[in-house]
Amino acid sequence: MYLSIILLPLFGALFSGFGGRWIGSKGSCIITTICIGLAIILSVITFFEVGFSGMTTCIVLETWIESGILKIHWGLLFDTITVVMLIVITSISGLVHLYSITYMETDPHLPRFMSYLSIFTFFMLMLVTADNLLQMFFGWEGVGLASYLLINFWYTRLAANQSAIKALVVNRIGDFGLSLGIFLIFWTFQSLDYSIMFSIIPFFDNHYLKFLGFSCHSLSLICFFLFVGAIGKSAQLGLHTWLPDAMEGPTPVSALIHAATMVTAGVFLMIRFSPLLEFSPFLLSMLVLFGSLTAFFASMTGIFQNDLKKVIAYSTCSQLGYMIFSCGMSCYDVGLFHLTNHAFFKALLFLSAGSVIHAISNEQDMRKMGSLINFLPMTYSLMLIGSLALAGFPFLTGFYSKDFILELTHSNSFCNLDLICSSLALWLGSISVLFTAFYSFRLIYLTFINSSNSNRILLSYIHESSFLMSLPLILLGIGSLFFGFIMQDLFIGLGTDFWKGSIFILPNHNFYVEAENLPIIIKWLPFLLSCLGICLSSITNITYLYKYVILKRYKLSSFWVYLINKKWFFDTLYNRFLVYPILSFGYKVSFKTLDRGFIELSGPFGLSKLVLRWSAFIFQVQSGQMTHYIFYIIVSVCIFSSIILIKYVLWFHNYHLLIFYFFLIFFI
Repeated sequence: MYLSIILLPLFGALFSGFGGRWIGSKGSCIITTICIGLAIILSVITFFEVGFSGMTTCIVLETWIESGILKIHWGLLFDTITVVMLIVITSISGLVHLYSITYMETDPHLPRFMSYLSIFTFFMLMLVTADNLLQMFFGWEGVGLASYLLINFWYTRLAANQSAIKALVVNRIGDFGLSLGIFLIFWTFQSLDYSIMFSIIPFFDNHYLKFLGFSCHSLSLICFFLFVGAIGKSAQLGLHTWLPDAMEGPTPVSALIHAATMVTAGVFLMIRFSPLLEFSPFLLSMLVLFGSLTAFFASMTGIFQNDLKKVIAYSTCSQLGYMIFSCGMSCYDVGLFHLTNHAFFKALLFLSAGSVIHAISNEQDMRKMGSLINFLPMTYSLMLIGSLALAGFPFLTGFYSKDFILELTHSNSFCNLDLICSSLALWLGSISVLFTAFYSFRLIYLTFINSSNSNRILLSYIHESSFLMSLPLILLGIGSLFFGFIMQDLFIGLGTDFWKGSIFILPNHNFYVEAENLPIIIKWLPFLLSCLGICLSSITNITYLYKYVILKRYKLSSFWVYLINKKWFFDTLYNRFLVYPILSFGYKVSFKTLDRGFIELSGPFGLSKLVLRWSAFIFQVQSGQMTHYIFYIIVSVCIFSSIILIKYVLWFHNYHLLIFYFFLIFFI
């Protein structure tokens, strides 16, 4: 049963990919969807067996690598973290498969698309079920490859090519950091197995690495490299630039990447390595600061986006900041709870956006929409539910995890941070709530409520989606309404033993009781900020009062508006100071000087030129006259005999013979 959960998506991908020519589009859709559906059923059974019964399972399949002390095997670990991730991955992937049947029905390459979706699911399942770092890295690289294939699915489009290459290259930076972390882990612990490594971590609390005269805390350095990998995969500030551009792929791809697979891998890595992070206070502080800065930056940038999918993409970046933020406060279970809740309402938002785009002939600019509430009432209702859950509206799924994270930030004892860092993280996380509510309802107003900016011909063709597209939306809407309420006590309730030994938290880092005893005004603060954001969005999009304020203070506000609208110039700075110099160096030095210069001249090309020159010289020497040839023979004999004589004289030190020989040659 456990092995079938992983193999079913792989079989579906292989049948659809290699047999799609014979079984056709319908056959590919049926096979891949059935395989994912069976994986969902088995994942639910595994959730009840491992999560409620406490039967943590470890399966060793076969030896993979064995060289000296390095012994790697194919193994599967099913603990509470794994089974929760299995529910998220398989359920969201299954709904995306079902949604894609109708959404992509007119695409001639539908079997290839369904195969890519299934192989994406397979690699993510390999990542979360691995019981050693190398197998986890196999799944880690696999989701990067699958994301490249899916973003670049419409490979004839230049924008899709550029976005896929950008996602792959940016993630390579994070992957390089993760690979360095894996090397250091093996150097330090002499093993890559989770069971061995996690059990001996406390003995290395005072272990230091010395390199070039510098000493560094081993656990902190390992955690730093692991966090670099999480920054790349989970699109944290600095390596976040690939995430908005990944919207060039089909909308179901965006839902799968943002809700269940690619971007959740970095958060999962931090949660899985909680026994390691707990012994590195420096890295916990970095997690809090990076997470809060990412949440603030992405939420502010999302305000000025006009592309429907990019607004939701920046909201994903912001919510990932909250998850990393939570892990930095040693609240790994809360971070995983928010990851699970976020998967439902983010998949709902993306698939609802896909329904809107599908209905209005692939238009994604919100400024060209409007009044769609009259044409798409069900899509409007479901997208409103997703937006309210994203904004943390009370009693919806996002409220139970997002607001609890913000309550935890008000505790004075988290992460051993100093007062300045803790205050900065607190305010950035709180202000992000205001911006999140603002852009969520700006999307609702521009898309559904404001006056229409579409032409009459386009409006005449707008209609609700078919049953196969509506069913996943309804199921995700139900999950966005009730999942957080149902699972709150199980995941983060006081005294719950659901996580057992899969998450490790030091006793002095557990401060849930302090968060529960906060003043009422602190608990109401996220809701008040959300209401303020909704009110500001309503004033901005319904009335024209804001225009007078902006015009009056235009000189003061124009710079900040321009800065945020240009995404804080991250892409421009990267291009100017990193990409262009590297490309210039690659062309002028690597290509022209080395490849076309030194290597070619010293290789076959240069040797062929040299041989041609020698042959031309030899051709000139061959005059055809016998006297010239006799002269060449005599000169050659003299040179050869001179070399032999010099060697003999130097060996026996008989210099008189050498002088006599030269006189003889001179007179001859």
